[in-house]
Amino acid sequence: MLRVGILTREWPPDIYGGAGVHVDELVRELRPLADVRVHAFGPTRDGARGHQVPEDFAKAPSVLQILAVDLDMVRTLDHLDVVHSHTWYANHAGHVAGELYGVPHVITAHSLEPRRPWKAEQLGGGYRVSSWIESSAYREAAAIIAVSDGMRRDVLDCYPFVDPDRVHVVRNGIDPHRWHPVENADRLAEYGVDPDKPFVVFVGRITRQKGIRHLLAAARDIDPSVTLVFCASSPDEEAIGTETARAVAELEKIRPVVWIKEHAPRPVVMQLYSHALAFLCPSVYEPLGIVNLEAMACGTAVVASDVGGIPEVVSEGETGLLVHYDADDTATFEQEFAAAVNSLVAEPARAEAMGVAGRERAVAHFGWDVVASKTVDVYRAAGAAAGTTTT
Repeated sequence: MLRVGILTREWPPDIYGGAGVHVDELVRELRPLADVRVHAFGPTRDGARGHQVPEDFAKAPSVLQILAVDLDMVRTLDHLDVVHSHTWYANHAGHVAGELYGVPHVITAHSLEPRRPWKAEQLGGGYRVSSWIESSAYREAAAIIAVSDGMRRDVLDCYPFVDPDRVHVVRNGIDPHRWHPVENADRLAEYGVDPDKPFVVFVGRITRQKGIRHLLAAARDIDPSVTLVFCASSPDEEAIGTETARAVAELEKIRPVVWIKEHAPRPVVMQLYSHALAFLCPSVYEPLGIVNLEAMACGTAVVASDVGGIPEVVSEGETGLLVHYDADDTATFEQEFAAAVNSLVAEPARAEAMGVAGRERAVAHFGWDVVASKTVDVYRAAGAAAGTTTT
């Protein structure tokens, strides 16, 4: 059986973003198809061997801590047929292991550093190093899996040295048995949400790529009879955390807002999706957006920006509404985003119909079993191209 090393920063219970969700779901479906060994940052836990920051690096810059963890991974990756890294955090481990042990290194492109230039002002030299790690890994990778057609275009645009034949599209998936509509709303009161009053919901990390600033600006023009449930946590820098808190405080003066500041468990998120009038996704960068699939699987209409791979998930006018995002005219985007939300507030039956269609689309086109099967095909193709055995 094919021996696969999955290299990841995130693994349950430490999942905070779409890449972590992807790895968790992918591994679940890969295990019947391959001998899968997960290597994750942090302590060893169920299903994964942990790799922690060495004591000598405890006070080192964070990017050096990441490199140290990656190299600790490498020493345990012998006797594999393929290594598969997720995000730049683990790319270096896959890159070095591939070279050292002579096995194919496969990368899943969840996001790209050149598409997140705001990180330069946040991280300075750390961003330059993370960009180097990613670029070097992509240059030598045996295969790259793009989670959408949009992401494939981004990979080839950002890294023109990559052979297009090495970039394969395998879209993210959703487990419709784990994500589905629920009638029960008993957990919502714990978080200050009244399910008997109409509300729209945002679920995501507090980071610039999620369009938090634009959402809170647009919310000033969203019908005040509808509550904005802002399920947002884990700011990726202190400045955006402070900026978000101030914006929410100002917004609360003119409209009802419920801010859930913790990472809500899946049963609660399912209740939020299932009872919301619509899910809001104003991202300025989104390779695909698993969160949209989660909402759709729960039977919820989606109002989203038209960036990245989102249009490959949300069918305009059928499962939701897409709003054009122009980085040079964000004011228009905010106005049109609010107008799109208000159009569904005015026609709740239309929103409900979109939710039904969204569930149908998620189930029909985005199963994780298909994702896992296509991923194994990429492993085998990479092994064949490299002249290694991957059976």
